Amino acid sequence: MSLVTIRNVEFLNNPARFSDTYRFRVTFECIAPLQDDLEWKLIYVSCPGQEELDQELDDCLVGPVPVGVNSFEFEGSAPDPSKIPPEDVLGVAALILTGSYKDQEFVRVGYYQNTEYDNEEMKENPPPKILFERLVRDISTKPRVTRFQIKWDTAVKVAAGAAASAPVPSADDLDTKMDEDPAPVNGA
Repeated sequence: MSLVTIRNVEFLNNPARFSDTYRFRVTFECIAPLQDDLEWKLIYVSCPGQEELDQELDDCLVGPVPVGVNSFEFEGSAPDPSKIPPEDVLGVAALILTGSYKDQEFVRVGYYQNTEYDNEEMKENPPPKILFERLVRDISTKPRVTRFQIKWDTAVKVAAGAAASAPVPSADDLDTKMDEDPAPVNGA
């Protein structure tokens, strides 16, 4: 059983220029006290199967995390164009948000990102050299969510067992609207 469940990820600037920072709000629920902070990372994958080309755009620690519904805003740098093979710039790439606790990844939320030129003429006849200042990105609103079982704090297991009898909203649909305002948490 996971003690932390993502309820929603909302991109605050989508679509955007390729060179713009990624800005989004993550809302999650914590059902028991945690001893340490949660670590969140944003990763850009331009070429699947070639992990050496993946770019970690940013990471942050969030905590202390109170029990209940929480949210934080995250900003990640745009990918470094010099690290993307020219044939992989245009078209579909992946954007991955990971959540970890004590160096154990408990959730991975993946999105498809489409990158193209900002006008029809350039879309149909791309220039020989990529003009990054003319590129726009659009992130899909349907994520792929993968959850991992991890070892949570020993002291928390008792609290989690007690909380298991209380109804907990499902995270299967990240587009679910919440009934309550999330409590802000400190993020770096």
